[in-house]
Amino acid sequence: MTDALLHAVRAYTEAHADAAGLAQTPVPGLTTIRATTPTGLAHGIPCPLVCLILQGTKQVTLGIETFTFNAGESLLITADVPTVSQITRASPEEPYLSLVLDLDVGLIAELTCEMAAGGTEEGSAVRFEPTDGEVAEAALRLMRLLDRPAAVPVLHKPLVRELHYWLLAGRHGAAIRRLGQPDGAARRVGQAVARLRAEFARPLRVEDLAAAAGMSRSSFHDHFKTVTSLSPLQFQKQLRLIEARRLMLGEGLAAGSAAFAVGYESVPQFTREYGRLFGLPPGRDAAAARLQAA
Repeated sequence: MTDALLHAVRAYTEAHADAAGLAQTPVPGLTTIRATTPTGLAHGIPCPLVCLILQGTKQVTLGIETFTFNAGESLLITADVPTVSQITRASPEEPYLSLVLDLDVGLIAELTCEMAAGGTEEGSAVRFEPTDGEVAEAALRLMRLLDRPAAVPVLHKPLVRELHYWLLAGRHGAAIRRLGQPDGAARRVGQAVARLRAEFARPLRVEDLAAAAGMSRSSFHDHFKTVTSLSPLQFQKQLRLIEARRLMLGEGLAAGSAAFAVGYESVPQFTREYGRLFGLPPGRDAAAARLQAA
């Protein structure tokens, strides 16, 4: 089954991937990824997702922990957390290939209720397990559906629901279930993170975020760090720097303009913090990224 899924993802990415190796499918939240060479470090703050590694190797760093994922394993991210990722094994003959599905928190809550499933599991927001056979089978049916574009709008939702079901029923189930708890810490912190992502350029008031999560300031701070591995201030800083880098690389903004656009009042402070996160000052990093892309 895994070989069939690998073949389906390889065929789809070869036909539809953009220059970065990403192929967005017509199914909302479903993406395939292909890389023919190892990549540089990529900083991002992904939403909760599951990534089925089909070929090659990928590393993901969260805080001080680094995880290595190989073919046949599923990477699970259960919170909006800043990560540094890198594809470490890929070649033209055996490209890195993966299938990524954004997790639907509402669907998880609905299924958890219907399944009368067991407890939840705390711990790192990034984890991995061998891919369950039922998960691979459901993913394969979803990929095969893409060969019939007229059927996608009608049939994709039941298949996405089934894929969520098998994820909840499988090895990742206990970790995923906490996303569906309406009063759980992960869900509450997620509400605060959503507000922080929308308003990251504004001055940070932890009291406002705690209120959005329905927690006291001290309880919110502790839960936030448990879920994301960062304090709210550190999280906001990384959001700002990642967005500033996107503005420089994607929209051609100068470093100073990008700094002010994301909420910095001091360009020297922005330059120092940018260099600590990305390893180079803004101008040199942007130039190096453009050279690599060229």
